[in-house]
Amino acid sequence: MMQTSVAFKKLIIACTFFVSMVGYGQMNTAIQNPNASYQAPSFTDKERVQKLQSFFPLVDEVYKRYADKNHFPGYAFGIVLDGKLVYSGSGGYADIDKKIPATTQSMFRIASMSKSFTAMAIVKLRDEGKLTLDDPVYKYIPEMKGQKLTNDAPEITVQNLLTHSAGFPEDNPWGDRQLEDTDADLINLIKKGISFSNDPGLEYEYSNLGFAMLGYIIKKITGIPYSDYIEKNIWKPLGMNQAQWEYSKVPANDLAHGYRWINDNWREEALLHDGIYGAMGGMITSIESFSKYVALHQTAWPARNEAETGPVNRSSIREMHQPWRLIGLNPNFKYSSGRACATTSSYAYGLNITRDCEGRTYVAHSGGLPGFGSNWRFLPEYGLGVILFANVTYAPTTPPNFSVLDTLIRLAQLKPRQLPASHLLIQRRDELIKLLPDFTNATGSGIFADNFFADYFTDTMKKEANEIFAKAGKINKINEVVPENQLRGYFILEGEKANVWVSFTLTPENPALIQEYHIKAIDKR
Repeated sequence: MMQTSVAFKKLIIACTFFVSMVGYGQMNTAIQNPNASYQAPSFTDKERVQKLQSFFPLVDEVYKRYADKNHFPGYAFGIVLDGKLVYSGSGGYADIDKKIPATTQSMFRIASMSKSFTAMAIVKLRDEGKLTLDDPVYKYIPEMKGQKLTNDAPEITVQNLLTHSAGFPEDNPWGDRQLEDTDADLINLIKKGISFSNDPGLEYEYSNLGFAMLGYIIKKITGIPYSDYIEKNIWKPLGMNQAQWEYSKVPANDLAHGYRWINDNWREEALLHDGIYGAMGGMITSIESFSKYVALHQTAWPARNEAETGPVNRSSIREMHQPWRLIGLNPNFKYSSGRACATTSSYAYGLNITRDCEGRTYVAHSGGLPGFGSNWRFLPEYGLGVILFANVTYAPTTPPNFSVLDTLIRLAQLKPRQLPASHLLIQRRDELIKLLPDFTNATGSGIFADNFFADYFTDTMKKEANEIFAKAGKINKINEVVPENQLRGYFILEGEKANVWVSFTLTPENPALIQEYHIKAIDKR
């Protein structure tokens, strides 16, 4: 072990000197505030846009082929990367009779993609202290008091409405025809008594009625219709100049008409006027405008120390992306490439969250109405999103968006953001390396938490580490810490015959100390 020890100690000295010169001031600050030196994850690849650009013709082909196969009269799509619309396209007609082509400025009714705007308005009002998500709905709609399936059920809360867990039945066919209903129509329906399918808080069941109630709550709190509140507080700050609730206000040449494919032909569907159910599905917008909303969601990630710039706090938008209510597991999901990959699906606040077997997280929502179908989805850790609008009844827009995202990530070899190792992880790595493999004076080193030597025995650790170092041979390189988060990570020592893998976890104390440690030999690749 003499040769290994001498070379190893030289590596330790060099590493320690580097840390002392570069990180001393920041680590010294961290003694006062352990979080002061936080560094947000970032993309290490500076050629992300250029790598994607070469595959945009393939994106065109995917959407065109899919639109033809599924009888889309017209469609428009957009690719949003790192908060910018980097590519868009369209095909077919927004108005078949007048032969008006669909463009990225054509305004499509996006149906249930509207729900996240209503949810964002609710969260914004919460942030302003004007409601809480735990408020019972009857606080704003007194007619809801006591309405539930069983006597022992809790009252329905605002959060139940946001997450489709109020106990209302799935109501897509019925809800899709209620867009024009007034506030009075909604209250009269409630007064007659709601028919429940479940008790609140027990099951996920998609409810358009619940989001109509959220629209009513927005008006009750603000004194203006939900539509006006969203326009003033979300659309305008984002510069969404092509967005409307009422189709009669959309310029005729911009309005996408909706169609149904029946008997091998397209039949135009009647457009409904704006009403209280528009809060669940009435929004009309273009790819160019909606991309600005996608950008808002993308730029909420990662958590960081920069000043707020959006109309809603970044933390609140990230809260909208959390899986609050499990929908289910799909063990048989397959990407368009044929690759099998199980997924879970959950509902957040007006958004759907999908996680796949490869660790990808998608934030998304679809929309479907007579005459229209739409979908948007993005991956927060990849900064990549897609939007697709179509003007045929319940257009199945989710599959091509999954396909485009997966294809772009694989072909362009995009990687998620990388979290830098915190200064404290680096410091503890270097301190731990000094003790390996003999753990001499480990108990007096001051780097271990008070639980450590009750859980790990010095003699055992010494024996294990020496056996592993003997197997590795001469240590040639100490690699960087690979962080899992600010207080957990691992590093690899590259040996002549094998590598040494070491992981450790720090405590929540200030300063954080090593509470858990593992070591093993791994074969060289």
